[in-house]
Amino acid sequence: MKSLEWVIKQLSQLIEIPSISRDEDKTANFLASLLLEEKIPYERHGNNIWAQNAGFDTSKPTLLLNSHHDTVKPNAGYKRDPWQAEVLDGALFGLGSTDAGGSLLCLLATFIHFYAQPNLPFNLIWSGTAEEEISGNQGIESILPKLPPIAAGIVGEPTQMNLAIAEKGLLVLDCIVQGKSGHAARREGINAINQALPILQWFHQFEFPKTSSSLGTMQMQVTQIQAGTQHNVVPDACHFTVDVRVTDAYTLEETLEIIQSHVNCQVQPRSVRLRSSSIPIHHPLVQAGIGLGRTHFGSPTLSDQALMPFPTVKVGPGYSGRSHTADEFILLSELQEGLEGYIALLNEFIIKINRGETFISK
Repeated sequence: MKSLEWVIKQLSQLIEIPSISRDEDKTANFLASLLLEEKIPYERHGNNIWAQNAGFDTSKPTLLLNSHHDTVKPNAGYKRDPWQAEVLDGALFGLGSTDAGGSLLCLLATFIHFYAQPNLPFNLIWSGTAEEEISGNQGIESILPKLPPIAAGIVGEPTQMNLAIAEKGLLVLDCIVQGKSGHAARREGINAINQALPILQWFHQFEFPKTSSSLGTMQMQVTQIQAGTQHNVVPDACHFTVDVRVTDAYTLEETLEIIQSHVNCQVQPRSVRLRSSSIPIHHPLVQAGIGLGRTHFGSPTLSDQALMPFPTVKVGPGYSGRSHTADEFILLSELQEGLEGYIALLNEFIIKINRGETFISK
């Protein structure tokens, strides 16, 4: 098994290579170099790197170990250099340390641990992918057609090594309320802002009737608004954006239909690809984690799970609340927990598959 020191060293180097979404080529090069050091063949598409275990057998099901190596932009609250890795008081500081460098490197260490192990009851593929933070189409989505069929996956994100067995999807809506321009002093025209007020209030107050057992209620927030060109002209249009977090109680199409039936304005979805996801609690991968004492929950945050058309569990070291925050860090104890926890999870999973339990398809 790779040591904690190995994980700290590689994560420190990863942090010090800027990798904001769509600009991850250098971190992709770094991940490729780690595989080369281990003499593990890999493939690359764009800024996505992946490798399969030495004994890959097409007659066996395949488990994907995936996390991402892109980051958000550092926010203005940083007091430290976001791209300077520093170990201090039992923590490793740096942008992307928690989200999701710790998961990425611990999953890679796990893959290396099992890479040459003979007689695995399933195949393993590890992938370090791009554009997760922007849900871009040149990340995991772009390589899935190039991979062998995947039966299930582990998505590395900070969950304190507990099991996210469901995740909300995302629907982003661009809305337009039409009015009629006129001179403000003469109260001419139809003010689009006034027309928008009851619609904005509806988005604030509406509650979807169905509740998800694992993800709770749907959430809608108006997050951007734009109207008017100058102070003395009545605005003829009001544009606003709505962030809708969709549970598995509704499809994205059903959600959109409900919204359009209630509001008197143009509603245009940016995409219908970021769907809610879930894995049955009786899936042997979930049961392996529960057997190790891990709790399970429904996650309100979006990840690459939304783009994977097979059962996945989201699990990884670190606390999700540190993601995208100033002076991001991950505890060294959390990295140790991730390193040991992933290997223990796969060992438990191997036991269950060897006993005759099977992957469950969606």
